[in-house]
Parts: sequence; C-alpha cells; structure tokens
Amino acid sequence: MTNRTKYYNNLSADYSKPELVSNELAVELLTDAETYMSLREDNLPQITLEYSLEQVERENKNWWPAHCEALRQGRGDILAGEYADSLVYFCADGPFYGRTAAINREVNWWAILTQPSVTIAWPIVMFNHEVVYSQWNCFDDETNEVIAKGNETLLRRGHRGGCYLKCEQLNFSRHVYASDQLLYWIRR
Repeated sequence: MTNRTKYYNNLSADYSKPELVSNELAVELLTDAETYMSLREDNLPQITLEYSLEQVERENKNWWPAHCEALRQGRGDILAGEYADSLVYFCADGPFYGRTAAINREVNWWAILTQPSVTIAWPIVMFNHEVVYSQWNCFDDETNEVIAKGNETLLRRGHRGGCYLKCEQLNFSRHVYASDQLLYWIRR
C-alpha cells in the first residue's frame, strides 16, 4: 500500500482544506507576497551556482502559502504581480501569451473563486525545482457544494523570475463569468 502524503509539511501554512488561517498569519502572508512581487526581475533569471534550482524550489515553497492567501483574499493586484511579463498561459480558453492577455481572462475566474461565502482549498501541492503542481477545490461555505475544481502546473523561477508558464484545467459547476459586482472587488 502506498503511503499517504501530507503535502503541507514544512510549509508556513496549510491550505489543504477550507479552514481559514488566523488573521495574523493571513496579514503576514500577504506582506510576504508583496515582498516577493518586489523581487521579480523584468527578465527571467538564469539558473546558476548562485541562483540554483534548489534555491528556486525553496523560494517556491515559501511563496505558495502567500499565493494561496492572496487568492482567498481576492487580491488581484498580488496575483497579477506574480506573473512574468512573458507569461504563457495554457487553458481551455487559451492559449494566452503575455501577462496582460492572461490576466484579462483570468480576472473572471479569480472573482468567481473568491466571491463571498466561497472558500478555495488546495489539498495537493507538489514542488520540483521550478515546477509547482496543485489540485484545488472551491467550496460553497453554506452548502459545502464544490462549485469549481481543477489542477494547475506552474513553472516559477523563484521570487526573481515569477511564474512564466501556467497550464490549468478548470471545471466550474456554476458561473463561468463573474458579475460586474464581483469583478469590482477583485480589481480594487
């Protein structure tokens, strides 16, 4: 029998279930996310002895809980800032080339996933150097209904490079485009 894995061991917060983290930790993670955004360079950094794949993986593990909290809080500014300008985004509606093109489509999904009375959780997250893979579920807080689910693979070159390739599969059980009211909150 295969051993079961707890994917959040050694990460600063556990986002595997829809339970919320403390307010203090949420504030700390959002501050971390803003710091990570400020470290992103315009050009994708090279992997060298000074900036190794091991360091990139450590940075990705530090970033992951901050990313999760930014999405739960509907912080579109942070989510958009995580992407390299040359982002390639493959999904059913894509492909999208460039940060702006991807964000213009994805902002609808962010708004749906972060609407009031909905909580997203990532029960599986795996790291291998610059690869981050996750599976997620979005729950209605009142009915416990899964309103959306999916998986994504990100190529993220640590804090200096940000996400430069995103491949995502999304299934929405209700809503496909966010209302203007939901978009207002995500774009604040």
